[in-house]
Amino acid sequence: MIALLRYRFVQFLALTICLASSPLQAAQAAPKGTPSKGTEILWDRFGVPHVYAKNTEDLFYGFGWAQAHSHGNLLLRLYGESRARGAEYFGPEALALDRWLAVNEAPATALRWYNRQTPAFRRYLDAFAKGINDYAAKHPELLSADVKQVLPVSGLDPLQHALRLFQYSYVSSAARVTTAVRAAPSRTEDGGSNAWALAPARTANGNAMLLGNPHLPWSGWYTYYEANLQAPGVNLYGATQVGLPVLRFVFSDYLGFNQTVNSIDGMDLYALTVKDGKYLFDGEWKAFDTAGHTLKIRDTDGSLRTETVDIRKSVHGPVVHNGEGKTLAMRVAGLDRPFALEQYWQMQTARSFREYETALRRLQVPTFNIVYADRDGNIHYLFNGLLPKRKSGDLRTWAGVLPGDTSSTLWTDYHDFDELPQVFNPPSGYVQNTNDPPWNAAWPDSLDPDKYPSYTAPRNASFRAHRSLRILGEMHGTTLEEFITRKHSTRAELADRILDDLLAAVDANGATARLKAAAKVLASWDRQTNADSRGALLFLYWAQKFMGPAMADPSGFAVPYAMAEPLTTPRGLKNPAEAVAFLDEAAAQMEKEFGGLDTAWGEVMKYRHRNVELPANGGFGNLGIFRVITFGPMQDRKRAPIHGETFVICVEFAKTPRAYAIMSYGNSSQPQSPHAEDQLEWMTRKALRPVWRNRPDVMKNLEQRHRF
Repeated sequence: MIALLRYRFVQFLALTICLASSPLQAAQAAPKGTPSKGTEILWDRFGVPHVYAKNTEDLFYGFGWAQAHSHGNLLLRLYGESRARGAEYFGPEALALDRWLAVNEAPATALRWYNRQTPAFRRYLDAFAKGINDYAAKHPELLSADVKQVLPVSGLDPLQHALRLFQYSYVSSAARVTTAVRAAPSRTEDGGSNAWALAPARTANGNAMLLGNPHLPWSGWYTYYEANLQAPGVNLYGATQVGLPVLRFVFSDYLGFNQTVNSIDGMDLYALTVKDGKYLFDGEWKAFDTAGHTLKIRDTDGSLRTETVDIRKSVHGPVVHNGEGKTLAMRVAGLDRPFALEQYWQMQTARSFREYETALRRLQVPTFNIVYADRDGNIHYLFNGLLPKRKSGDLRTWAGVLPGDTSSTLWTDYHDFDELPQVFNPPSGYVQNTNDPPWNAAWPDSLDPDKYPSYTAPRNASFRAHRSLRILGEMHGTTLEEFITRKHSTRAELADRILDDLLAAVDANGATARLKAAAKVLASWDRQTNADSRGALLFLYWAQKFMGPAMADPSGFAVPYAMAEPLTTPRGLKNPAEAVAFLDEAAAQMEKEFGGLDTAWGEVMKYRHRNVELPANGGFGNLGIFRVITFGPMQDRKRAPIHGETFVICVEFAKTPRAYAIMSYGNSSQPQSPHAEDQLEWMTRKALRPVWRNRPDVMKNLEQRHRF
């Protein structure tokens, strides 16, 4: 209550100061127009904005205003960085990102995108930006001084941010280029999410159900924002990443969809043969297209210096690496597809699967699995993205560095919508994804990977995927409440798969006193990662030795993974004696760090954000835990989340949809807000709060109101 009163006082003070500000300041931030009378934002007691507008343009305006209110400092920083001007605004620490975006000509690409938007959607983008500017003009004291340099923003900024997010973070990244140069590994994604859609045949009330559950870092440009957007014919509820003007995890009265990071390969690196400033291609020496981009860097004393980024482009794309005897050019899918944000808007405002699919077929969104459900009982999964049409080769071929001197490796087109792996209303009664390949999206109604190009997706699967399939297979006559309970599973699939074999190996290999004690702890462990689970830490330490620090190496299993047997493979210990030795090492590590073997999970693993610290439940996805929480390094014998459960929403598509949700780190990152940590206590209880979408419910839970 004290925090809330302080928050409201700061708002009042800021408004008073703003009204007394100079005419010049007011003119610089003055909007070109105002929203229609009746546009307003009702804020519920969890800091969720319910934007009410008379038309779509005003709806986007209100959403921009709301994002600035809840995440103004973060939002403006992200926009400044996405302009490739982070070093100019914030200092040298942002220079690496500026160079990455500059060498890829991201600012110029975003401008082309903006100019190609339909007139209507361009107005929506401009209205979103105007809402941000108006908030900044009315509440300057609630924004940090450094981010005000970014103002004013324009309709171009959301597109620049989307380009950075999709093409230059998810599809490609500077880190991925560096890794490929050093080791040329097979590609993996470090993001994560869970998604379920349950058909009416599996539910108690005969209504489809949907789970959206992204797992991403708990700060920075991945941060999610929850909102309710209402206009005539529109009542959307969900979340998106801060800075985007459309929702990405969303439902309406008619339908809903969510996403997970997928493995679609939309970026390739090409090794160029260079001589006398030219590169060899199909037997010809070709000149690079060249340009320069000037960056400004703000030093610690406030002075500005400049740096020119030299841009060289081959037929493949820009040169992104030139060193260590290698010149590499990069080709990225989707730079010719500027309508991703508009497609999202069309998908979420559709009223039937046919309308939704029409929008989906545009293939403007370059990556992500998409899971769908609707009030008619339809469910759908799509391995979505821009999959280049390649002439030959498999995933391993295209994950490495390709020869750039021949057109045989240069793709120029993408696979059509109907050529992508997808499932519609399968007999299994569900579709699901946990960042795994598409083949077992509806197991046992599996897709045949041999019917798709060998570069489409891997054929492996994670223990988290196996846990997902196991949970879904047990759902029959499921209520929404049971759906939510099962979503919160903290059971470790890896333990169910291998622990009995490990305990048998301890008995068979002549156990020492320490090994006997370790086996006793593991035998009594509930195989959960709840706050009071004892044995979970010991098993984690063992798994990090058995499967490597990232718990991603399956070579220690006796029987490898088989796609047709996801609930029983991989299994068995290839080398039981070695596994026992790993347990002895893990036990020694536990004794050294904690003085014993049965330290409770929640004594070490904490939900910590700002000033709140609570015992945690959930754990690492590679243990086969569906409730993913990735904990950071140990500090004072405690570990806090750096990644994992962020926004969670469970929806039942009844005549009037029912839904429950949570935003783990709260719905605001502003320092003065009481909503930066107010939902962690719900996390400890594995609880979701009710979603309010009708005005009477919102009014009953009203915290504050803004009218325009």
